[in-house]
Formats: sequence, structure tokens, C-alpha cells
Amino acid sequence: MRTVRRPALLDRPPTEPSALPRRAPLPAHHPDPVLDVVVPVFNEENDLEPCVRRLHAHLTEAFPYSFRITIADNASTDRTPRIAARLASELPGTDWIRLAEKGRGRALHAAWSRSGAPVLAYLDVDLSTDLAALLPLVAPLISGHSDIAIGTRLARGSRVVRGPKREIISRCYNGLLRSTLAVGFSDAQCGFKAVRRDVAERLLPLVEDRAWFFDTELLVIAERAGLRIHEVPVDWVDDPDSRVHILSTALADLRGMARLGRALACGRLPLSALRRSGGDLAGELPAGLARQVVRFAAVGVASTLCYLLLYTALRPATGAQAANALALLASAVANTAANRRLTFGVRGRGGALRHHLKGLAAFLVGLAFTSGSLAAVHHTAPGTGHRLELVTLVAANLAATLVRFLLFRAWMFPARHDARPPRRTTGSS
Repeated sequence: MRTVRRPALLDRPPTEPSALPRRAPLPAHHPDPVLDVVVPVFNEENDLEPCVRRLHAHLTEAFPYSFRITIADNASTDRTPRIAARLASELPGTDWIRLAEKGRGRALHAAWSRSGAPVLAYLDVDLSTDLAALLPLVAPLISGHSDIAIGTRLARGSRVVRGPKREIISRCYNGLLRSTLAVGFSDAQCGFKAVRRDVAERLLPLVEDRAWFFDTELLVIAERAGLRIHEVPVDWVDDPDSRVHILSTALADLRGMARLGRALACGRLPLSALRRSGGDLAGELPAGLARQVVRFAAVGVASTLCYLLLYTALRPATGAQAANALALLASAVANTAANRRLTFGVRGRGGALRHHLKGLAAFLVGLAFTSGSLAAVHHTAPGTGHRLELVTLVAANLAATLVRFLLFRAWMFPARHDARPPRRTTGSS
């Protein structure tokens, strides 16, 4: 039996980590294997040997870097441990560990924690994913382009053979992730992923799940921290002998989503430990600018519509200037709350009062623009109609919105500038 050679990451004394360094390509000559591929197994006496031999042959013939295969046995009760030990003794660069408890996440956590390879990966023992996608999966990590890479069965270019039941379940699960946790990656469940070791060292202590939700939790935390996730469309053929219990796994996943959502909403996860220092590339737009502009614009459209409806409803009773002030105040409060969470990613109650007080300053800017515009219209065109007032207010709001965005970014949420937004890139297999 192989034993764990390195202490698990959770056993290390807690420290206040600095930001991750900028990504860099791996050196051409690395003392350890560049890639460590983990194969988690539980009672796989039939599939284990053909899987590992096929994987070993592929890596030997087609992979241009040094590698290790690690078989992670999840407390198997059949002949799996004996087969794993024999394969480790027969195939160069093959290792194995045995865990006392079940759980794919537990196996990956243990195997990745002990490895010295700069790139860590895993794949399912059934080899549903075509191994031709393995090099495209890890190449962006080796080159320094990305932090995490995942195979996806749901992107354009993927070729998937599976029954309608699993297809529907997979799409519903990933759709639920997008609607509840606002993820950007397309396929959380594909058993074909890789991560740079420096990222894994920071990520693994934050991931609580030790079963099937492990992958999803790791990806959500990484994306929220602004790490770059590369997606590779894969050729994938369903394994009819899958051991996954759909109902119990689905319930566990729902509980995991709820737990993770609460942790993110309350700000309990130290995401700053996962952010990269100094940005990735010279000459890029400021971190998150394009994404923030899009989200700020969407919030602005919604708040402007609310403002115009309120103004129209209040004007007959209060007059133009009072209706403008009341409608603008109500929409400004909602606008600040929405931008705080959606545009600048600030969650939890910490600093909320300060942000709303600063938001009132932005409201005064908008009030000056809109009230001044109304006064100018009424002065130059006495008795002007309601339609011209609305057109004037929309134009004034556009100008005020630009100023408000600059105030939000430079004054209200300056700490967010160093946080690169989650980025997802897509390659081809």
C-alpha cells in the first residue's frame, strides 16, 4: 500500500496568504513530472486495468512532457487495491494511494495535496472522454495562459453520445448553477479537469465537499475569485455501467449549492487569497472594466425605466421637480444595491451603509443633471409637454450615469480593481 508522502493541505497551519503571483510558463526541464493524472476508483476491478494501461500508453506515445498516473482508491472492497498495486509496480510513472473512506472529492483532495507536479488533472476510470483532448486540456496550464481547464460536453464542437435522461439531467443541473450561482462555465460535471498546482494549494482548503459536488464547488470558488477557466470541447461517450446514484447525488448537489451560495453571500470565503497580483498582461483594459460596463449598463437600463415610471406617476400630484427628485432618489437606492452586488461583486452586509451613503452623493450628481435640464427646458420652452420632459430626462440621466459609473469604480468600490473578473476561454479538442 502506498502512503501519503506529503501532508494534506488542510493539515497545514493557517496563514494569511499573499496574492498568487502572475502566471508564467513552466520551465522546459522540470525536476518532477509535469503532469499528475489522478484516476479515482471505488470497486473498479473490471475497468481499472484496461483504463490505466490505455492511459499509460497514450501518455507515453502522445504526451510530450513527463507524467505520473496516480490511482486513488476510495476504500474499495473488491480486488481493486491489488490490481492498483500491481499496475504501480509494472508501469513506470504509475503510483497509487488508498483512502479509508469513499468520496471522489476526498480522493482528488488527497492525491492532489501530495503531488509535486505543477499541473494536476483527473479523469474518470471509464474513459468516457476521448484521450485526444488531454493535451489541449493541460496545454493552457503549462503555457501559463489559464489557471484551471475543464472538459465540456455542452459547448459547440463537443460530440456526445448518451441517453436523453442523462442529457436532460446534465443540462438542468448546469442551468440551475447558472441561474442560482451565476456561473460562466458550461459543464461542471464532466470528469475531465486540470488545475495548476499553485492554484490548487489555495483552492483545496476552501472546498468543503468530499463527494460529487467537489468539482462544482472548486470551479465556483475559482471563478468568483477571478481565476481564468479554460474550456475544451470533448468527444464523450456515456458509460452504461455508471455507479452514480442520481437521486441521492442530486439532493447532495442541491444542498451543496445552498451551502456555497450562503458562504458567498455572507463573504465567508477568503477569495483574495486566490487573486493574482499585478494582472496578467500588459496593455489590457483595467481589470474587470468590460464586464463591469456591461453589467452597469444593464442595471442602468432597469433603474432608468423604474425612474421614468415613478416620475410619470408622481408628476401630476407633485410637479416636475419634486417628482424628479423623489423618483431619482428611489431608483438611486435600488441602483446602488444592484450595482454593489452584480457589477462590483460586493456581497454581505459589510460596508453596505457606507456604500449607500456614497451612493447618495452619486444621487446628488444625477439630481443636479436632471433638475438643471428640466429647469433649462422650462425656461427656454415654457409650457413644454410631458414627452419633451421625458426625452430631456433620459438624456440627462445618460450623462449622470457615466459620472456615476466613474464614481462607483474609483471612489465607492476601489478595492475591487485588483480583482480580475472570472474569465472563461474555450479551446477545441
